[in-house]
Amino acid sequence: MTKIKRIMVEGQLEPVSHYCHVVRAANHIWVSGAVGVRSDGSVSDDVVEQFQVAIENIDAALKAAGGAARHVVKVVVYLTDVGDRQKINPIRQTYFGEHRPASTLVEVSALVMPELKVEIEAEAFVAD
Repeated sequence: MTKIKRIMVEGQLEPVSHYCHVVRAANHIWVSGAVGVRSDGSVSDDVVEQFQVAIENIDAALKAAGGAARHVVKVVVYLTDVGDRQKINPIRQTYFGEHRPASTLVEVSALVMPELKVEIEAEAFVAD
């Protein structure tokens, strides 16, 4: 039977509901929606800064579960303004590099905190 590991990542926003930051089962990793809240609880007004912090939170969750950007097979990005895609895309390209995951981008009316503009979730497969 595959052991399921549920991980809370130090320095990340405490879950606002009943979940953990990342789950690993065998070679599969699921990262809960990461937002741009810094470890001190502050949130930038800038979507680019929020996206950078959210990517850093995704990266920390992946590492906590034994993964890395190269293992990500699927991302879902939620934006409160889909027009911000062009602003955040350079950070995304730098983070994933040649490892392009499958992806979905969705505009939403709101996120869990009113000041949030972006949320990212990721799925990874660790085969190496």
